[in-house]
Amino acid sequence: MTPRIAENGALTAKGRATRERILEAAAGLMFARGVAGTSLEDVKASAGVSSSQLYHYFVDKQALVMAVIAHQTDAVLAGQQPHLAALDSMAALRAWRDVLVRFRRARGCRGGCPIGSLVSELTETDAAARARLGTSFRRWEGSIRAGLRAMSERGDLAAGADPDDLALALLAAIQGGILLTQVYRETKPMEVALDTMLAHIQSLVRPTRRTTARRVRTARGE
Repeated sequence: MTPRIAENGALTAKGRATRERILEAAAGLMFARGVAGTSLEDVKASAGVSSSQLYHYFVDKQALVMAVIAHQTDAVLAGQQPHLAALDSMAALRAWRDVLVRFRRARGCRGGCPIGSLVSELTETDAAARARLGTSFRRWEGSIRAGLRAMSERGDLAAGADPDDLALALLAAIQGGILLTQVYRETKPMEVALDTMLAHIQSLVRPTRRTTARRVRTARGE
């Protein structure tokens, strides 16, 4: 069943600010305490809003959860820009990798992925949330895939390289890496996972004419 969402029409600037404040409060609480550990009363108190304000924008907790998923997705993807929008070279992929690792290091490897942390709590009990989370991950995967497809279309990748599979594997490396950084409290698991994937992609990159010529000269001892 699709959750009901309050019909707000065109919000005023004040209305948008109030809705955003509620969302940010709910997202922060659900990230720290989990969805089950966050009540609507908690959200009201944290956001500093009344019941009527909360229910004006979100008719029930499920509607709020669905909005939080979208909110967290937007935040996670925006936090990786401008790198995520242009992953069309090995240099760009490595720069993006460094951003992801630095972010985990800055957080002390505490807390999971704001999207991924919702998965274990919601996917087996809420079909609508599972579908929304799937959409979130497909958006993330799609951004990675776009860059790899651009490399493939330029002829930078070997003919047998599958950009779609590579994008999915990179996303899996990120999620698995984040999980293990929480356990080990160090970024090495994420670094190893991403570096292994990038090394594999590098092995699929076709050498340029200049690189080939240089290798020939080297082999000749020139």
